[in-house]
Amino acid sequence: MRDRGFWSGGQERSDRGFWSAKTAIVTGAGSGIGAALCRALAGVGARVLCTDVDGDAAERTATALGARSARLDVTDAAAVQACVDDVVAAAGRLDLMFNNAGITFGGDTELLTLDQWNAVIDVNIRGVVHGVAAAYPQMVRQGHGHIVNTASMAGLAAAGQITSYVMSKHAVVGLSLALRSEAAGRGVGVLAICPTAVETPILDKGAVGGFVGRDFYRMGQRSATFASPDDLARDTLIAIERNRALLVWPRQARTAWRVARFAPGFMQRMSIEFVERQRSAQSAR
Repeated sequence: MRDRGFWSGGQERSDRGFWSAKTAIVTGAGSGIGAALCRALAGVGARVLCTDVDGDAAERTATALGARSARLDVTDAAAVQACVDDVVAAAGRLDLMFNNAGITFGGDTELLTLDQWNAVIDVNIRGVVHGVAAAYPQMVRQGHGHIVNTASMAGLAAAGQITSYVMSKHAVVGLSLALRSEAAGRGVGVLAICPTAVETPILDKGAVGGFVGRDFYRMGQRSATFASPDDLARDTLIAIERNRALLVWPRQARTAWRVARFAPGFMQRMSIEFVERQRSAQSAR
C-alpha cells in the first residue's frame, strides 16, 4: 500500500477530466456496492485503495483493476486513521473517502440479540464516524475533498423487520446532511447514497428467525430483479460531480421517498401491511 509509484501521479493536475489522478479510499470494497464503486473509480482514472475486513476479497477487487488493497476493519478507529494517513503520506492528499462498509440483520426485533444490535452500531454507524473523523480534518486542511457515505432508502423511510438497519441508516443520513452544511464553506462535499435493494451479498446475510433477505426486499420491488451495483456506482460518480446532497436511487425510489415525507401515515400503514405479509410468508416455510 505504501508504493509511492502508484500514488505519485496524484500530485498532478491532469487535463483528462474531473476524475483523473484523484485519490480515493473505499471501505467494504470486497463485494457488492463497494466493489462496483472501485470499478467505476478505476474506470475514470482515479487511484483507489480497495479496503475490506476480508483482506482477500479486497485484494481480488484490486487485482482485477490494477489498484491497491488493504485489510481494514472499520470498527477500529486507529486502523481507519492509519489507512488515511498512509494514503496522504504517499499521495500528498485524499480526494475521496467512501464510507461504504455495512451489515444488516433481518427479522422480528424481539429476536435480535444485544450483540447483533451492537454489531450494526459498530459497523454501520461507528464505521462511518471513524471514516469521517479520519478523512474530514485532512480534507479541511487541504481545502478540498468529498466524503461519500452509503446509507439506504431505509435511512429515509422506515421498514419493520430491519429495525437495527433502519436505525443505523437514518443516523448515516443525518450525519451526512449535518456535516454537509459545515463542509460547504471548507471546500468539502458530502453525499449520502440512498438506494433501494441492490444486487449484493448483504441480501443473503444477517437472517434471524425465518427471515430471508432476498424475499423480503423482492416483495417491495416492482420486478423480481435487483438493481445493478455498477449502475449505482456510475450514478454515484455523477452525483459527486454535481455536488448533490442525496442520491435517492433508482428513480422509482424517489416516489417512495416523497410518500414517506408527505404522507407518513399512509406509508406507516403500508409498512404494517408489508410486515404482516412477510410474517405470513416466513411462517409458511
